[in-house]
Amino acid sequence: MASTSTLYGGESLDYLLDVLTVLYKDTKHVLFLPYARPGGISHEQYTERIKLPFKKIGKTIQGIQDFGTAEEAIKQAKGIYVGGGNTFVLVNELYKNKCINGMKNAVKSGIPYLGTSAGSNICGLSMCTSNDMPIVYPPSFKTLGLVPFNINPHYLDPIKGSTHMGETTEMRINEFHEFNTQPVVGLREGSYIEVLNESVTLKGHLNARIFSYGIDPYEVETNTNLNLLK
Repeated sequence: MASTSTLYGGESLDYLLDVLTVLYKDTKHVLFLPYARPGGISHEQYTERIKLPFKKIGKTIQGIQDFGTAEEAIKQAKGIYVGGGNTFVLVNELYKNKCINGMKNAVKSGIPYLGTSAGSNICGLSMCTSNDMPIVYPPSFKTLGLVPFNINPHYLDPIKGSTHMGETTEMRINEFHEFNTQPVVGLREGSYIEVLNESVTLKGHLNARIFSYGIDPYEVETNTNLNLLK
């Protein structure tokens, strides 16, 4: 569950290629869900973009749109990747195509999964800590619940000395906790969350910002176990 697919100055997924080689070691084919892109690029075009980084590690990308039904594609999948874009659009498409339960069951059965940006946001208990605008209205904000907390990908720290008067990401997450109690992991770009068996661990080179209901936000270092967040 990576905060972003691309780091500044880098190519798509290049900072994760070694990780993905291990993640997808038992399959040559990865099912790609391009649902998060709301416009300006078709599902086919988005899928073509994703093929190059996976080709570097000897994997073939198959777009979910190339199958008869999304449900059947997920049942057949030996590896899954959900890319970034708009989380509202992504969740709406997942519900429309009846993917939620199938994806949850697939991942819990051991099918390797990569999510970046919106694809990581949906791994939490809900999508309510997305940074995206609600340009569509999905049937539910409830998502895959693969980890016992919410995720805020692309987490941005307040800029010291900034004259910006709008709300910071931290303020928005604190507003979320006025109505919700689950923890939120502020995942900075370049970091990711690894779930292996029952272990949930922060990975990458940056700390994460943890927001827990009723206490002040705090930092955790990379390689911290996140199972016990409350």
